[in-house]
Amino acid sequence: MDGRGVRELLQEVADGRVSVDDAVLKLKQQPFEDLGFAKVDLHRGLRQGVPEVIFGAGKTPEQIATIAERMLERGETSVLITRMPPETADIVSRSVDIVYDPVSRIAVAGKTNEERVGKITVMTAGTSDIPVAEEAAQTAEALGNNVVRIFDAGVSGIHRLLAHSDDIMTSRVIVTVAGMEGALASVVGGIADCPVIAVPTSVGYGASFGGLSALLTMLNSCASGVSVVNIDNGFGAGYLASMINRIGLD
Repeated sequence: MDGRGVRELLQEVADGRVSVDDAVLKLKQQPFEDLGFAKVDLHRGLRQGVPEVIFGAGKTPEQIATIAERMLERGETSVLITRMPPETADIVSRSVDIVYDPVSRIAVAGKTNEERVGKITVMTAGTSDIPVAEEAAQTAEALGNNVVRIFDAGVSGIHRLLAHSDDIMTSRVIVTVAGMEGALASVVGGIADCPVIAVPTSVGYGASFGGLSALLTMLNSCASGVSVVNIDNGFGAGYLASMINRIGLD
């Protein structure tokens, strides 16, 4: 139950539609529920504004479906599931209504968020970075943000990046996704007047060390206003971008 749900419950008590005892019971049931294999945090939406997100990798389809079903039963309108393989999504969809994107491996159970505010730009250095970028973009959209996608605009052909100056200048936050040497974040950070979230990817040849070279480049960026998340962590970047984008808009 999020803050809106609590307000609705309190209004129902004020209107006499729900008794005080029933309201207390609902609130008692909310903090978390122990399913044995997982303790579902049912108060996260109230504390942080966003319900608990299910990390799908390593979980069985039955575990994912059970967690999602329980969260929806307890009042969440939508549940975000990340890193869910296509074969797992196929099984989960038989018992839970989900919208699944195979590129980002993200699914939304329940109602999709139709609200869109602000402007987040998600850009990649190369086409190979798109799966991580889509994880960021799909996460941000699921959390109610307008997202602009700019793909394959790396520094090896910098004119491709400069062609999108309007989007860079009008964004509230930018997510840059790059492997190889990871220079895109520094270049964008030197142009944009908004926060830049850098996402290193594991894309690259041998000496890129699975994304470590891009991570170190981004951490050592001389551009102001650049923050860095972990290698291939599109979800973390999309979540943080949403928090920044929605400041002053909620």
